[in-house]
Amino acid sequence: MMVMTAKVDMKKVMLALAAVAALVLSLILLLGGGGDTAQTSAPAASSNDDRVKFLTDFGWDVTTSPVESSQVKIPDQSSEVFDRYNALQKGQGYDLSKFAGKKVMRYVYKINNYPGATEPVYATLLVYKNEIIGGDVTDTAAKGKIRGFKMPEAAASTPTTTAPSETTASETTATTAATQPT
Repeated sequence: MMVMTAKVDMKKVMLALAAVAALVLSLILLLGGGGDTAQTSAPAASSNDDRVKFLTDFGWDVTTSPVESSQVKIPDQSSEVFDRYNALQKGQGYDLSKFAGKKVMRYVYKINNYPGATEPVYATLLVYKNEIIGGDVTDTAAKGKIRGFKMPEAAASTPTTTAPSETTASETTATTAATQPT
């Protein structure tokens, strides 16, 4: 039987463990594990050009300056109106409940190429820390809809019922109430 012994320098072991811990912490911070943002893949919106590009990437022709910009607060508490609006957001890959109680910027752009529009149509972008966290496209006609950013195939194919991905324009007031200006 053979017995081996080794002398271990505890200072070197502790130094090596500290180096490994620092490397792991650096990787976590570098890869996004240390941020305060609720949605890591949100589109950038640090400038007006970024916001316009976001909308044109969906095929929209918009005025290049917002017709309105204001700060709004995402509600702390859920409500029926908020839940309906957030269902639209979730259908687009966003979730406003992650931003409950936060103040966000709301930018509204006029859409110039909405298929079959008889009244003005607007795109609303909600921006938090220079990232788009949600929004909608609102047809202000009497029977208009609030829908996601995706351009409809054609005016004739627009559904006539209200689905989670769209709400009637008459609910615009209620939706606006869900994100009150501060």
